[in-house]
Amino acid sequence: MSIAGPGQGDDRTVATIRFEDLDLADVVERVLAGAELERAEAHAILNCPDQRLAELLAATLRVREAAFGRRVKVCILRNAQSGICPEDCSYCSQSRISRAEIPVYKMQSVEELCEGARMAVASGARRYCMVCSMRGPGAREIEHLAAACERIRSEYPTLELCLSLGLMSEEQARRLKQAGAGWINHNLNTSRRFYPEICTTHTWDDRVRTIENVRAAGLSVCSGGIIGMGESDDDVIDLAYATRRVGAESVPVNFLHPIAGTPLEHAARLTPERCLKAACLFRLLNPRSEVRAAGGRELNLGTRQADIFNAVNSIFVNGYLTTAGWGIGATRELIEGAGFEVEVEPSAAT
Repeated sequence: MSIAGPGQGDDRTVATIRFEDLDLADVVERVLAGAELERAEAHAILNCPDQRLAELLAATLRVREAAFGRRVKVCILRNAQSGICPEDCSYCSQSRISRAEIPVYKMQSVEELCEGARMAVASGARRYCMVCSMRGPGAREIEHLAAACERIRSEYPTLELCLSLGLMSEEQARRLKQAGAGWINHNLNTSRRFYPEICTTHTWDDRVRTIENVRAAGLSVCSGGIIGMGESDDDVIDLAYATRRVGAESVPVNFLHPIAGTPLEHAARLTPERCLKAACLFRLLNPRSEVRAAGGRELNLGTRQADIFNAVNSIFVNGYLTTAGWGIGATRELIEGAGFEVEVEPSAAT
């Protein structure tokens, strides 16, 4: 898998383009035809003047609607193992360097994980993602989670199952696919250049290798990142190109929610406009992938949450592992009030 090109390791001496000079109709046409944005265009999009943001959102909506109409997929996370990760990711409340006051517990039982799936389906979720705080799973963890996948799949044949387990081998990924998993989440988080600023216990390339293993095992890739950790525009753009390069079928876009007790607890707040521009960039570089509004949307988007649906076709509800979020009721009202519709999980109707 090659991720070289305009998004990684390129010569940054590219010509600049002002947003005002972009032909958005041409951009949409080229993106829908499969062409990749030029790097200068990506810069212009990320630096769209706030007073022109409505134009960017309208153009991005055309790309979003071409693949997903006005449907919004609801997804739910399950914190299957909490607060015992040996890694030192600066943003994470569950890392070994975090002093955040969060629940700490080992792997939940198969029955608890199945109950989480039942609750997800009852909430109208189409995807259920089990997340474990760990460097990577051992054989026992893989078999435990495989048993949970098999049980959940027997109850809900059409529920999308995703797992986020840290660094994984191809053999481990194959076992989970055999058990009924469809997706593995392993976020790139930021650019290769900036990655050492947020984590030193593993590398960006370690993450790419896990994605390669997941792909080789025949599973779909869920990989995105976090905006707002102190990265530059070039880092955001590199990350967006990288998600395209790895062919991520799902691209979660997180907006940093600074958590007390983590090294990034005092990070500068994002503006809603910055978040929306970043989401547009990820959509325009991944026109047929699911782009998901993930952690920090409520905090950072505020009253502009509804605008995010111009770019994303998927959203998390009921919180983000150790931070709270809107429930399904408020989120459904938000979706429908914005003129979109919630996808329905077939199993919920049976």
